[in-house]
Amino acid sequence: MKVELFDFELPREAIADRPVSPRDSSRMLCIGDRLADAHVRDLAKRLSPGDVLVFNDTRVIPARMKGVRSAERGEAHVEVTLLQPAGDGNWTTLAKPAKRLRKGDTVTFGSGFSAQVTRREGPEVDLLFDRSGDDLLEVLDRQGSMPLPPYMGRDGDAQDLVDYQTVYADEAGAVAAPTAGLHFTPELLQDLEQAGIGRALLTLHVGAGTFLPVTAEDTDDHKMHAEWGRIDEAAADAINAARASGGRVVAVGTTSLRLLESTADDNGLVQPWSGETDIFITPGYSFRCVDVLLTNFHLPKSTLFMLVCAFAGIKRMREAYRHATETGYRFYSYGDCCLIEGVRE
Repeated sequence: MKVELFDFELPREAIADRPVSPRDSSRMLCIGDRLADAHVRDLAKRLSPGDVLVFNDTRVIPARMKGVRSAERGEAHVEVTLLQPAGDGNWTTLAKPAKRLRKGDTVTFGSGFSAQVTRREGPEVDLLFDRSGDDLLEVLDRQGSMPLPPYMGRDGDAQDLVDYQTVYADEAGAVAAPTAGLHFTPELLQDLEQAGIGRALLTLHVGAGTFLPVTAEDTDDHKMHAEWGRIDEAAADAINAARASGGRVVAVGTTSLRLLESTADDNGLVQPWSGETDIFITPGYSFRCVDVLLTNFHLPKSTLFMLVCAFAGIKRMREAYRHATETGYRFYSYGDCCLIEGVRE
């Protein structure tokens, strides 16, 4: 399909720079047979007892750092955002400006913390850090900042360490937030439980490529990034039990949806699984597992906008986004959200 089909214009003032407070006071556009305006705090009234919400419990690491190239070739300041781990302290990163780095350079990020450049290709730079695993995460927690999307036009600060993290985040590894989950509060989770709505947790470590626009002219020519995920037996059993009893599977975010659809069989049953998925969902895809999707408003020509168009239809999503723009909804990571019932064209 032509990527231009998924383009739209959005005024800069519609892009949220900070989230609302409390989180569940965000607006929620309900998309079904018709459009209806609501708030996230109304979610329990929009779902039914027996439905199951599927959350992504990944935790965003403070993956953006400022460093200095070692003095052998003259000092130079760079900014690095971690993109993808490769094991044993090796990471693929996005460097700005990458042209200041070449293979063999050492970048120092703080006292006793450095990395060596092992490869550079365009803006991507592979780094071998002087530590790995929990030791690396500990330093990132002290010295890194939250990797806010570039359209915010600012660096992450201390408030973002809280705001750009779900209240149920647990498994460290994401370099971008599963943004639909940012709307939940402990009080809302309790309301949902009391309403008889189930909960299941999976993990998908979101990569920065998730939110980037597609540069190819045709979707067939786009190479999807891979992300690591896991669904354990308890989560699979809870999801399958809900389906068997007539409940709906409600994916909280496109990340949860992508992992569910990656692991579901032809009958819609979810299997315990771990590994990498690069599933790319565009209109024409037949959904096997997910019935309802809670998701934020997405970038034009992004794989995520293509996904929601596959879930609800291009025409319906264009109408929904037009309504959202005209009525003051806030867009993107810190913005409002949609609750989409899987209506197909």
